[in-house]
Amino acid sequence: MFAARPTRKTIPITSLHKRELSGWLKQQPKRVGTWVKATDFAATQNQLCLVPNDDGGIARVLLGLGNHQDLWSTASLPGKLPPGRYAFDDQLGDLSTPFALGWALGHYRFERYRKPLDRKVSLVWPEGCDQALVERTAAAATLGRDLINTPAEDLGPAELADEVRRVGKEYGAKVAVTRGDALLKKNLPAIHAVGRAGAAGREPCLIDLTWGSAKAPRLTLVGKGVVFDSGGLDIKSAAGMRLMKKDMGGAATVLALAQMIMDAELPVRLRLLIGAVENAIAGNAYRPGDVVPTRKGLTVEIGNTDAEGRVVLCDCLAVAAEDDPDLVIDFATLTGAARVALGTELPALFCTDDALADSILAAGTAESDPDPLWRMPLHKPYRRFLDSKIADICNIPNQRFGGAIGAALYLQEFTGDHAWVHVDTMAYNNGALPGRPVGGEVFGLRAMYRALVERYGQ
Repeated sequence: MFAARPTRKTIPITSLHKRELSGWLKQQPKRVGTWVKATDFAATQNQLCLVPNDDGGIARVLLGLGNHQDLWSTASLPGKLPPGRYAFDDQLGDLSTPFALGWALGHYRFERYRKPLDRKVSLVWPEGCDQALVERTAAAATLGRDLINTPAEDLGPAELADEVRRVGKEYGAKVAVTRGDALLKKNLPAIHAVGRAGAAGREPCLIDLTWGSAKAPRLTLVGKGVVFDSGGLDIKSAAGMRLMKKDMGGAATVLALAQMIMDAELPVRLRLLIGAVENAIAGNAYRPGDVVPTRKGLTVEIGNTDAEGRVVLCDCLAVAAEDDPDLVIDFATLTGAARVALGTELPALFCTDDALADSILAAGTAESDPDPLWRMPLHKPYRRFLDSKIADICNIPNQRFGGAIGAALYLQEFTGDHAWVHVDTMAYNNGALPGRPVGGEVFGLRAMYRALVERYGQ
């Protein structure tokens, strides 16, 4: 994927904005201009032109940037370039790291069930590039994407726990797993209720990873790990169920984020909590109308079994609050309402701290590495829609509007008084873009990591 230095056969890449093309061509031999004109190269975004040499090989690659450049400008290159070693021929400056990261993300392909591609293309590390950050980010994105893309048959709660153990072992973290009926003994009844219908070997569990100095600020990450969501007894339609292997996308994202934090050795006491369940249909499945106890002591009326993620998360968030953390961040594929409001590529951000929310949003709007989120309100008057006549709270609002806000307000009941961030994400690319193939995606990963580096230092 990357090479340390160029060779005699290294092919230069020249990146050009549309406005720069005319001036650049004036400095080239006439034959280059003739070729560029013949190929209709206009330096539009992601457009390529392979300029031949006298032997019929490639003398230079022209990469069109259009009127803008960021990490995605280079993401299409690995899939388009012929085999060879390449290097940018200009000083990229602040773009060196984003361009290298785009190149790395452009190599991603989920290959567990098919023959791997050998692209045989490599890029010489651009001068000034933060190689460690590129490798750290690409590895975390690959981890998260691979987990989301893996079918539920091969990624149950136990397999998800094994993956957390693997990552934890690499960085010297401790991992504890509470599984099956032991959840009841450990006062985690809501996680148990949602996942108890899972078949033998697919029992629900709480995965708990800890890492870092006990004296450091306590940062807790929480992830929704519903490995498959049938909807439960309120069963989804066939179309609605088709992508529900991705319903553990929140867990995949926080595990990827935890890996980045540990790899960078951020000075925090990290805790990662994942409620891993399968929302299955069986004779012992939890039902609409049931009242479920929770770790915090609040009782929850189940208005719909397909709103299971928040029921799992409420026990996880209650555990997190008991540690008196400096900050709790959860990621969850929680509501279709957030997708209706913001589309599939823009996660909804809820936050109890305005300054913290501003820092995350700013980190997501970095010009050279955009990873945007959009803040939504924790509008307290809507809490009344979660009132239950027989329990402390209902898991769904009693009206159909503002569903993402209602879900966030439900979670807030279990978070305590510390700073809390909730991200409602799609965790899936519906349409292919350079570096972002159809499939699992860790939206908000890079923005959240940058915000944490700013908060805690490195």
